[in-house]
Amino acid sequence: MAGYNLKEVMNKPERLTPGHRMCAGCGATIGVRAVLRALHENDRAVIGNATGCLEVSSYTYPYTSWEDSYIHNAFENAGATLSGVETAYRALKKRGRIPEDVNYKFITFGGDGGTYDIGFQSLSGAMERGHDLVYVCYDNGAYMNTGIQRSSATPRFADTTTTPVGSASDGKMQSRKDLASIIAEHNVPYVAQTTFTRDFRDIHVKSEKAIYTEGAAFLNILAPCPRGWRYETADIMKICSLAVDTCYWPLFEVDEGRWTLSYEPKKKLPIEDFLREQGRFKHLFKKGNEDLIVQFQEEVDRRWEDLLYKCAR
Repeated sequence: MAGYNLKEVMNKPERLTPGHRMCAGCGATIGVRAVLRALHENDRAVIGNATGCLEVSSYTYPYTSWEDSYIHNAFENAGATLSGVETAYRALKKRGRIPEDVNYKFITFGGDGGTYDIGFQSLSGAMERGHDLVYVCYDNGAYMNTGIQRSSATPRFADTTTTPVGSASDGKMQSRKDLASIIAEHNVPYVAQTTFTRDFRDIHVKSEKAIYTEGAAFLNILAPCPRGWRYETADIMKICSLAVDTCYWPLFEVDEGRWTLSYEPKKKLPIEDFLREQGRFKHLFKKGNEDLIVQFQEEVDRRWEDLLYKCAR
């Protein structure tokens, strides 16, 4: 945002209104509100929303928390639905059915289950075709709405209902998918990874870039879940800060193919600082599990070095 002014941005009218039923301390609605603040005052939006926590908690016909036009999509087709709406809009505008001074933006939201997994096919198609829309993933690291089952965004060793920790298991055994990098390989104009920093500048600036860059754009937002991650609801900003400062969740953007690091911690914290704050990783701190934390740290370090290489290149 040119001349970024936090007070001015935060005082914009809310496009996701209070009264929804999301959990206290949930990152999804914080992310949605931050993204929608990037819309210019006179622009309208069509919002898509894949089935998930956000959908069931913000819309139950005939009641809605959304100020803009809203479409609930099935788990698997949020990208396809908004692709169709955006195409119809362009066709109608070309035929003069929509006034030239009326400007719509197309934004769809999905959790990691509906984005990394079930909805990946339609997301990939929308990105490859280059529709002028923004897909926003609120990544809470599991299928939270249906009982905290693992997804391909779930980090290694996390305790979920489908990767329970016990005598025969240390939690999820696979590493999480790096979806932002995968979407960047689609050669779309804009991709960014972000979360909630102290002044929210990172997410606000990247959201405006995504919305007002012509063509397909993708935002991946770390959106902690108090039930699935098992943290105190007031600690969400602490969790996000630790995710960034341990380099578990680096902040970066890919603008027209150019990789740029948005933030590099002055002192990179050890990954256990991030893991210790979450109940889903408490088994890692039991005697005899020290090697699991070492493995986690090695993976974070490898991904961080890969990112630094891409940005330097």
